[in-house]
Amino acid sequence: MPKVISIGICNPPNKVNQMKTTAFIKDLFYEHFPDIDRLIKVFANSEIEERYFSESLEWYGKEHSFEDKNNTYIEKAITYGTEAIHTCLRNQQMLAEKINPEEIDAIFFISSSGISTPSIEARIMNKMEFQPHIKRIPIWGLGCAGGASGLARAFDYCKAYPKAKVLVLAVELCSLTFQKNDFTKSNLIGTSLFADGTACVCIGGDEVEYHAATPICPTFVSSQSTLMADSEDVMGWDIKNSGLHVIFSKDIPSIVKSWLKGNVEEFLHANQLTMNDIKHFIAHPGGKKVLDAYEASLDLPSSMTGIAREVLRRQGNMSSVTVLYVLKEFIENQLGKEGDYGLVTALGPGFSSELVLLQWRK
Repeated sequence: MPKVISIGICNPPNKVNQMKTTAFIKDLFYEHFPDIDRLIKVFANSEIEERYFSESLEWYGKEHSFEDKNNTYIEKAITYGTEAIHTCLRNQQMLAEKINPEEIDAIFFISSSGISTPSIEARIMNKMEFQPHIKRIPIWGLGCAGGASGLARAFDYCKAYPKAKVLVLAVELCSLTFQKNDFTKSNLIGTSLFADGTACVCIGGDEVEYHAATPICPTFVSSQSTLMADSEDVMGWDIKNSGLHVIFSKDIPSIVKSWLKGNVEEFLHANQLTMNDIKHFIAHPGGKKVLDAYEASLDLPSSMTGIAREVLRRQGNMSSVTVLYVLKEFIENQLGKEGDYGLVTALGPGFSSELVLLQWRK
């Protein structure tokens, strides 16, 4: 079955601790929220300690048009995406020998935080030595579910083309969507959670030859995409002249508790498994409450969300990118043993669920 060969990441240059971000937002919003002292506690309660942003905090306090923000997105996405690809193809913890860009057969580009035509992967191809006939599959609008979905679609591709090496490149610059004049609670909550990041995963088909640095790796077993009917108002963007305004329902944790369990059980049953067979829970950490809801819904011990919580603590919610950071931690720390099953899970706009079943094999 198709396998994860390597993962690389790129953090933006501006690392900011949550206390500094809290003070910045309180100063910016205090005139518009009479109960700002109560509402601002969402920053401390998030359990996020630091995040990476594309720009300095001072930049976000100034007015920027949708055009300016989107042009910045394009510029930074090219830079960070190129670096993540280089890191992925040269990751010495996963690869005994580097992979050349010319060996890549397809790129799945995942993003929801900016707009670009030509898409970002095409612009990156002009900066790296990819072969000109590479397949390009840009996927936009899946939000936090995009990373897991990108993995699933790339695995599907490699099942059809077993000799292919494929990249899944996810770039999310959520901070560039910040709206300093949006005084809704959704904007305040989103500001407490979202961050910037980039990740690239290299996936290979059954017949791919490469030099691995580790004896076993996660291989693809199955995937499932699920859409909840009539749930467009749960999560997404409200697109206005000033840019992308976050839609972030307070009901997300309760939806996870009530909806996810049946979805997961159906998927695992189709693969003759139960949650007791899952050794590694590779969850997109949408926030502390979402991780709590995962544990409550699926009856998980807190140890199974430990890595996701650590990524959330260090990085915040980077939308589609975050689950790929979590997967990287599992692989580089060699937590999987031969035969172990892992479940990749992420939730996104739609409202939707993406599940990917992995098994660690030689």
